[in-house]
Amino acid sequence: MTAPPRPGPIRVLIADDQRVVRDGLSLLAGLIDGVDVVGTACDGAEAVRLAQAHHPDVILMDLRMPGTDGIAATAELSRTLPAARVLVLTTYAEEDAIIPALRAGARGYLTKDASAEQIETAIRAVHAGQTHLDPAVQERLVAAVISQPATADPAGPGRTPPDGLTAREAEVLTLLASGLSNTDIAQRLYLSHATVKTHINRIFAKTGARDRAQAVRYAYQHNLATPTQ
Repeated sequence: MTAPPRPGPIRVLIADDQRVVRDGLSLLAGLIDGVDVVGTACDGAEAVRLAQAHHPDVILMDLRMPGTDGIAATAELSRTLPAARVLVLTTYAEEDAIIPALRAGARGYLTKDASAEQIETAIRAVHAGQTHLDPAVQERLVAAVISQPATADPAGPGRTPPDGLTAREAEVLTLLASGLSNTDIAQRLYLSHATVKTHINRIFAKTGARDRAQAVRYAYQHNLATPTQ
């Protein structure tokens, strides 16, 4: 299970190579009730250094930065500061950036045209241990899965799903990795909401995933979900 958030203000670190964006996000986040901006960074390497010094709860991370980019920084933070939750902010909902960011350990993904309310919602969600994906990002992930050739076995023809997953659990995991909610999965597979929740709990237990973000990474790592090229 994901560790509960610590009490007190949500400590936020902001990393973006554009000063105007960085300052704007710092101002916006600082106006959110219960949020404390503990630092700003101009690249991924500085983000890692500041995170190790200040131990933020949430890091707003730009992906496209010179030197150490956001994906590399996210991977390093996932390894060294797993309690810090990375919320990716980028200009476009690009499939080739979304998936590596999730694999690296990002807990949320927003495009930079997100409103102040959407950014606040995302910060609070990832701080609470949830996964938060911008609707545009979810659409791209869903499109990637839907556009794949359908197979009877989500693990692939003639393949057994890994780690003891049943064929149905593998199917549920594939849809979860596409960004679908429990309700959407239930409607797609003609299952009850309770049955989908049971499948997801079993998926977490078998794969060692603590939350949906880790389950998504597991799905891509084990080829249960594959982006279109």
